[in-house]
Amino acid sequence: MKTAVSIPFTRRNVVAGLAIAAASAAVLPADNALAQTKQTAPEKSLYERLGGVFAIAAVVDHFSDAVVRNPVVGQKSKNPRLREWHTKNLERLPGLKFMRTLWVCDVSGGPFKFVATRPGATPLGLEEAHRDLRISPAEFDEVAAELGRTLDHFKVPKAEKTEVLAAFAAHKGEVTAGYAKKG
Repeated sequence: MKTAVSIPFTRRNVVAGLAIAAASAAVLPADNALAQTKQTAPEKSLYERLGGVFAIAAVVDHFSDAVVRNPVVGQKSKNPRLREWHTKNLERLPGLKFMRTLWVCDVSGGPFKFVATRPGATPLGLEEAHRDLRISPAEFDEVAAELGRTLDHFKVPKAEKTEVLAAFAAHKGEVTAGYAKKG
């Protein structure tokens, strides 16, 4: 048997109920507007959070010079192909800095598109650009570490640094493809 619960309808209960309903109705549109603002305000791209093309170009310029000086992958590298590139091909460094800047702008969601000078199996063509250098996984890791040091030099926030390094690491297999097939 069900027991009926009765609530007396007093003027006080009715007024309190109406006040609660009115307050809820007043709050809901504000919450809805806030929810819509959150949905329509897009999160900034990594490109924007890094500061755009000029900030990226400054980082790439510093990074590229640091790689040339790096004892593991630069002018004193044990890898003869890297050593030769960093001593006998430095006239190409300005173009390489430009291409690296385009690459970072592209992978970070910027308006610039990178097109590989030597297309390969991937849209970015990194395996063909690096194949003849026979870059080992350890050498790749050293370049990544140099990139990390450069990002620290520019005080890039941790979240953005992590994203940049992840984008870089995602191409390790392409960059080291020549080492794996040196036979």
